[in-house]
Amino acid sequence: MKRHHRIHTGEKIHTGEMPYSCKTCGKSFRVGYYLTRHMKIHTGEKPHSCKTCGKSFVSSSYLKTHMQNHSGEKLYPCKLCGKVFSRSFHLKVHFRIHTGEKPYSCKTCGKSFTLNEKLLLHMRTHTGERPYPCNTCGKLFKDTSTLKIHIRSHTGEKPYACSVCGKQFKSASQLTQHLRTHTGERPYFCETCGKSFIQRSHMLRHMTIHTGGKT
Repeated sequence: MKRHHRIHTGEKIHTGEMPYSCKTCGKSFRVGYYLTRHMKIHTGEKPHSCKTCGKSFVSSSYLKTHMQNHSGEKLYPCKLCGKVFSRSFHLKVHFRIHTGEKPYSCKTCGKSFTLNEKLLLHMRTHTGERPYPCNTCGKLFKDTSTLKIHIRSHTGEKPYACSVCGKQFKSASQLTQHLRTHTGERPYFCETCGKSFIQRSHMLRHMTIHTGGKT
């Protein structure tokens, strides 16, 4: 039976056929199981729980990968920086940081990405697709992570705390930006005058001085 399944799955890989579509967001899949697993993103169902820390997952394979964090099993080291990974695929993706490889390109604007998932997410900036609604206010989002951060504006949850001053934030990126006020780090540089900034948005706003208001 497994061999039979692989034969037909392989046929769909080569033909590009993706007959299983999500009625909620329209995403398509080659195999019915992948659609079933995907639907749990919309329903919030996470039936597979870690007995060590209680974290839940949509599939047993995701739980199995997570369990390696507790067992300490990390088999694939990066030869350039020494970072180790529990799966060869994760190492392969990580290695693109060093090589600069971005094999997935947007046909609309040419922007490239290290992962196909990031390309698909980027494509929504062109299509305007926002399949994830907030159940409280109805606002739509292009991905679940942005929706999750938005929901915290309703709940007041701020799970990311500054270890220096204790100030709390809704997202990890907000905390990272805040920490730069303590460290003095200014990673964004103006190519025209060399002035540095804590946030990219501040740099872009500054750049209008040189461009005459054009970004």
